[in-house]
This record gives sequence, structure tokens and C-alpha cells, in this order.
Amino acid sequence: MDATARSETIRIADSFCGYLAEPVSPTGRAVVVLQEIFGVTRKIRAYCDLFARAGYTALAPDLFWRLEPGVELSHSESDLAKAFELLGRFSDPDGLRDIGACIATLRARGPKKVAVVGYCMGGRLAGLTAASGRADAAVSYYGVGLEKHLDELRGIRCPLQ
Repeated sequence: MDATARSETIRIADSFCGYLAEPVSPTGRAVVVLQEIFGVTRKIRAYCDLFARAGYTALAPDLFWRLEPGVELSHSESDLAKAFELLGRFSDPDGLRDIGACIATLRARGPKKVAVVGYCMGGRLAGLTAASGRADAAVSYYGVGLEKHLDELRGIRCPLQ
């Protein structure tokens, strides 16, 4: 596997930030890595780095930027309460717009094929992004709340795991 060429925080659509990891030897493909309710944590950044080592440009957007930019929570009792409070105020339509901006940002940087992978809240958003037709593929890990969107999910035309 290649090393990560570089990683940095970038600005997306002049509105919010995301963690970008780029490979030494790009494959021409990219992945948007969607956070759990804990924010863009060290674990989410490590996933981006792992994708970059495999040749994919990876971008993890700060999906809570409208509520509280830069959230990075632990699994402590108080942080878990805060994570659920943020989740309760989170807007899926806003999140989907942000993910669309991430996909556009990645395509403008070179990759033509962009997948999304999400965990927990991000897993739900990965499925909904697949249904929107914006992504070329999607993976939803423990996507909470997908059962509330079955009508939308019937429109998926890209590969989804």
C-alpha cells in the first residue's frame, strides 16, 4: 500500500470544513467519509488516511458545522448526551446538501467516481445520498433510522452495501 501523500483540513463551498487525505498514487476515485454522532474524530480521520493509503482521495466533512463547528466527542456519559442532543437538532436535508458539496469538491479536484461511506448517522446519510443519485456507490454501516426512509431508498440505482 502507498502512504498518504498529505492530509489537511480544507474549506468546502466557502461554508464548512472537512478533513482531506490524499494518496501518493491516486486511483482517480474518491470517497466521502461520513461521521458518527461524535463528529470528525480521530477514528474518522484514520479511516480517511486508510482510504488514501489504498489510493483513494478521502474527505470527512464536519456535518455538525451549523450546530457547533469542530465537534469531536468521546464516548463519556456527558459527551454521549451532547452527541444525542446534536443528533436531535441535525437536519438531514442540510447534511445531504453538504455531502453534495463534498462530492462536487472532490470531482473538481480530479476524481470522477465518488463513493460515500458512513457510520451511524453517517450510515443513514450514505443511504440517502445513494438514493439522491449523487454518489457512484455507497456503504452504510449501522445506518440508524434508514427504516424511516424506505420510499426514498427504493430509488437507489448505484451499488449500495
